[in-house]
Amino acid sequence: MRKNKLVIGSFLMLSLFASCSKVIDVKETDFIGGDVALKTVANVESGIIGAYATMNVEMGILLNSVFTDEVRVAEFYNAATVHEWQYGSTDISIRDSYTAFPMYYRTIDRVNRVLAALPNAKAANATEEALKNRIRGEALYLRAFCHFGLYQFYSNTSDGTALALAYMETPNLLPQARITVAPYMAKLNADLVAAKALVPATNADIARASRHAVTGLQARVALYMKDYTNAAAFATEYIAAFPLASKTNFPLIWKDANNSEVAFKLIRTTTAGGRIGALYRGTSANATNIGTVTWRPSSALLNSYDQVNDIRYAAYFFEEPILKASSSRNLSAILINKYAGTTYGTPTELLADGKVFRTGEMYLIRAEARAELNDLTGAAADLNALRAARINNYNNASFSSKGDLITAILNERFKELAFEGHRFFDAKRRNLPIIRLAADAQNNKITLESGNFRFLLPIPNSEIQANPLMVQNPGYTN
Repeated sequence: MRKNKLVIGSFLMLSLFASCSKVIDVKETDFIGGDVALKTVANVESGIIGAYATMNVEMGILLNSVFTDEVRVAEFYNAATVHEWQYGSTDISIRDSYTAFPMYYRTIDRVNRVLAALPNAKAANATEEALKNRIRGEALYLRAFCHFGLYQFYSNTSDGTALALAYMETPNLLPQARITVAPYMAKLNADLVAAKALVPATNADIARASRHAVTGLQARVALYMKDYTNAAAFATEYIAAFPLASKTNFPLIWKDANNSEVAFKLIRTTTAGGRIGALYRGTSANATNIGTVTWRPSSALLNSYDQVNDIRYAAYFFEEPILKASSSRNLSAILINKYAGTTYGTPTELLADGKVFRTGEMYLIRAEARAELNDLTGAAADLNALRAARINNYNNASFSSKGDLITAILNERFKELAFEGHRFFDAKRRNLPIIRLAADAQNNKITLESGNFRFLLPIPNSEIQANPLMVQNPGYTN
């Protein structure tokens, strides 16, 4: 009996293993692997469009407002630690609102999978072969764009020996170590050079990469790396393709009524992307019951404009008559207009496209680069040209020193690029403090000193725990 039991038991175990083997061999009917999903040119184009869908400018826009002197508290204050520079790697506001790792590396992984699949995607004709080249260029551009975003959050120094992040060039789920800025930027710039030769020369589709979009990123990267010669050259290339908007057209950029100055933008609709304007206030119930205002423009920013002659003032801000007449809402009536969308209570309220590169930025990049190269005449000409395009009855200014000129350029960036995601990063790359007016500060948090460790955001705690090779930024503990 004992022998029979052993035989029966052995038979059952063998049957079980055989059954498991057969189950493992069964092909799933509802699963499409990457080797199949990205087998045709149409498939890989769908893959790159999916990567565009994950692109985000909203997080950078809000960070650069809340962490600086662009905004002050309005009716609802739930961002005390970040607005008051008290955040750490486990802070809930950092975790939920300002963690760039999952957002950027998700897009990077998508484009790397497209790049890996492209050689095996069969082109049926010359048109599809050309499309393959374009898709490769777009993937390289998006990879560079996202790696630059990570650098802005967690590094943002021109010191080649300082730590950047991991530069991911293949799909890889294994832990990766940070590399230094010099090789990181070498890889990023190589991606941009390769992309520029492959993407379309013009931006027939403004929501997809063109050579002008690559040029805009090249100019921005060169400025951050203090490669001022190339920063000026790339900015000049962009300006030649996109002149400054007329005074009539400039306000319409923010209503998405035209694309003057814009080489690349992220399309936002009611079904795709977020409402950028909702970063600053909530949607309205109807035409008279406007949403809760979270952030309002700072006094420092409002006071920096010639409010009568500067066309940017009316394009970027508006006086809300409902709030002005209200005694129950203790709130300034001046609100942010840049991403207001349509009127209160309508489906597209607070809905606007994310403008990634504009000619106004390129003039300021070239002005700063020329000033650093001691071409003070050229720098002043750029600054005056931009001001003349934005300010009625403007008279050219002269500058007595390089320092005065650079200060004026940075102040102009404050005005021109407000709510576009530059202020905090500008202070960091120029090693400047953030100084708020007392009227704009909350709980006496007026100054973030230059060089403070919190100009680098903490590596997310989840990343530290998951990746044993990850090194935290200085000043933070886990």
